[in-house]
Amino acid sequence: MDFGLVLQTDPPASAVVGLMRRAERNGFRYGWTFDSAVLWQEPFVIYSSILEHTDHLVVGPMVTNPGTRTWEVTASTFATLNDMYGNRTVCGIGRGDSAMRVAGRRPNTLARLGEAIDVIRDLAEGREAAVDGQPVRLPWIKDGRLPVWMAAYGPKALALAGQKADGFILQLADPYLTEWMIKAVRDAAAGAGRDPDAVTICVAAPAYVTADDSPDALAHARDQCRWFGGMVGNHVADLVSRYGEHSGLVPDELTAYIKGRQGYDYSHHGRAGNPSTDFVPDAIVDRFCLLGPAEAQIEKLKHLKGLGVDQFAVYNMHDAREATIDAYGSSVIPALTD
Repeated sequence: MDFGLVLQTDPPASAVVGLMRRAERNGFRYGWTFDSAVLWQEPFVIYSSILEHTDHLVVGPMVTNPGTRTWEVTASTFATLNDMYGNRTVCGIGRGDSAMRVAGRRPNTLARLGEAIDVIRDLAEGREAAVDGQPVRLPWIKDGRLPVWMAAYGPKALALAGQKADGFILQLADPYLTEWMIKAVRDAAAGAGRDPDAVTICVAAPAYVTADDSPDALAHARDQCRWFGGMVGNHVADLVSRYGEHSGLVPDELTAYIKGRQGYDYSHHGRAGNPSTDFVPDAIVDRFCLLGPAEAQIEKLKHLKGLGVDQFAVYNMHDAREATIDAYGSSVIPALTD
């Protein structure tokens, strides 16, 4: 199993670079960031510095979207980084949540997302693609490679990920939902004539390593990670709006918890203490995140690995960022690395 670190690009950028360097020293192979240009600093500028100051780390957004940049600009940016540092990028992409909504736009349609996946990959790897009906090719690209991994929750999005994406990003670590969604992606891949095992599976969620499993330690860890249930709830609310409650198309284990949701303030997005997430119960935090001593997290990760998860990406937005990176490096990653 590979491991990634997910950060927001809060200033100063040097702190983001420093944490990514620390992650690589501790055995992490991927460095991911949020991509929401209004809320945080521009990630692609920071990727250049991360790549310059690391040796092997692969970097990319978790996740970008087809609406905030034109597709040839996105492809050219990835290809430029790859040309400078040797094919060390991955494009995580989705419909767009905070990046689109804080700018007053709606998330992209799945049809637009599916087209963007093909176009961005083709352009970044040096092939010609149609952009708004115009044939475009980046003639300077030599031996470019850009895996495109798609984030998804709902049945149509999961099907699209299986049909088109090189990898699937699932932003929660609940074993039941992980198994259900991996099956949906792999079934769609097989239905499209693809090798379902060739789709990389990445589970991303907060991890908070505690010294013990005492009630006080776990309560503090939950409070530091409760924001994640609110972030996931934005996507779940869209699913409930589209499919209704108890539709059978989306598991109740995913949708039931948002009944008490009363809107969402993006100014606190992805942060511990987010007041918009008081509707998220402890049980959801425990299911969606990895909390507690390293030994308990290792057991849950072994379960996820057995379900077919290839990478676990650690959302690292809490008061123990360095300690969690170090604990993963000393205990967790060695236990899960073949």
